[in-house]
Amino acid sequence: MSVITRRPSVPELSQQILTMAKAGVYRESVFEALRPMATKKQISAAIAHAKRFGLHSVASLRDDELGTYYQVDLVKYQSLEHAIATPAHLGDDAELLERVMSTNTAMQRMLVVAQGLAALLGIIGTLCLLNDRYQLGIGLLSGAFSAASVWAMQRSLSKKSL
Repeated sequence: MSVITRRPSVPELSQQILTMAKAGVYRESVFEALRPMATKKQISAAIAHAKRFGLHSVASLRDDELGTYYQVDLVKYQSLEHAIATPAHLGDDAELLERVMSTNTAMQRMLVVAQGLAALLGIIGTLCLLNDRYQLGIGLLSGAFSAASVWAMQRSLSKKSL
């Protein structure tokens, strides 16, 4: 009977690496210890993730066979330990920066569309009122007011998030 085991996530692997590195550990030892439960690529990603939480290499203890020697900066680790599993700390810095920039761009586009729609509906509604199409004009001005309200709400939320 085979038992299906799930692979640990990057934060879980990272936590194990940080625990191992509290006493000091070589890179090859990390791979040997974690290889039964994760791929080499996953372990490398976990090492990169762990570096954000205090894992650092000690150049003077580097070994030709065992590779880089890792230790943990306990002060940094203890101050950031609660955030290890949060999604914002996954991925590399370039990927995180790209995600933040694309989110910012999307928010700016959303604001421009809402503002443009409100202005367009307002102009067309005013023209309808001037041409004695009162019902259509009032409807369009109501839409303009709604779109302007959505724009104002989006703008205030985007200022808080930036």
